[in-house]
Amino acid sequence: MGPAERGGRIAAEVIPNVKKATLRCVVLKNVEPGSIVSTDELMSYGLQDGDGYKHGTVRHGDNEWSYYDYRYDAIHNTNRVESFWKLSKKSVASTHIHFSAKHATRYLGEFSFRSNHRAMANAMFNLSIAAL
Repeated sequence: MGPAERGGRIAAEVIPNVKKATLRCVVLKNVEPGSIVSTDELMSYGLQDGDGYKHGTVRHGDNEWSYYDYRYDAIHNTNRVESFWKLSKKSVASTHIHFSAKHATRYLGEFSFRSNHRAMANAMFNLSIAAL
């Protein structure tokens, strides 16, 4: 799962399942109460309204990719998260060849780091040198 702040960081992590209780824990840990949350139509995401989030659902099954929500004066879409997962999968296919469940947390840590530092020129090199 990978909650992403609009214009900010992504916090991807490995989860054991997509049940409501599991997703709720990740959302409560990573998203401030009262935030506007955009998700796809997975039924387990229905929890956000009851936890004080302003929740909007994009219905990909109906060919809906974005919409304006008059209730919250917000545009709902999942483009940032979808893009993150697509780039992560492409990276595995081109760099790592195989995605091992044993190392999934490490892969997601690397992909999250790359995504969160994409605006910095030579981010990984500079941060690696600074860590020495």
